[in-house]
Amino acid sequence: MRLTCESLHLEDYLTELPEVNFSNTLIQQKADELYKETDEKLAYIKKVYEFVRDEISHSWDIQSTKVTKKASEVLKEREGICYAKSNLLASLLRSKRIPTGFCYQRLMLFDTPEEGYCIHALNAVYIESEDRWIRLDARGNKEGVQAEFSLQDEKLAFSVTPELGEMDYPVIYTEPNEMTMKVLDEHTDCLNMYLHFLPQQIG
Repeated sequence: MRLTCESLHLEDYLTELPEVNFSNTLIQQKADELYKETDEKLAYIKKVYEFVRDEISHSWDIQSTKVTKKASEVLKEREGICYAKSNLLASLLRSKRIPTGFCYQRLMLFDTPEEGYCIHALNAVYIESEDRWIRLDARGNKEGVQAEFSLQDEKLAFSVTPELGEMDYPVIYTEPNEMTMKVLDEHTDCLNMYLHFLPQQIG
């Protein structure tokens, strides 16, 4: 799939946002810690991606009712759904001046169209050495889900099945989608939110 940037200016993918609050002390400390463990920018991107993917639990996987949103909250609580985890990944990368955007898929919520759909969030990161963007999904691996960092073939958490109503949105957005952030603001029970209130499409 050909990705399209919402903005042609890389600086727009470095902006601090309420949800991507990388000046927060917790974010700065974790970014510095991970940065010290690497020797170059590409290694840092991979390190951050694997940290968010593996060390921050997906709230549905652990059946937690807690709702997190801001990157600093996600880091502190060590959990969040994909909307929240994508905020943390963007925050840790933008804190080191690595352009990072937001991408989305429309997926079946469970196994059949009758069970409904949801918007799934992931990230796109600009790889300076390659002069191109790649998508990364830090949702968290589990049985049947094996996302990886790759500069060659995309290895996302989910592939879409268009004939079942699923789709990839091709745009790399500079900010998280307003509907995805609104649903996090409006709910205090993550499990109920996940089952009944996730947005089903963009636009």
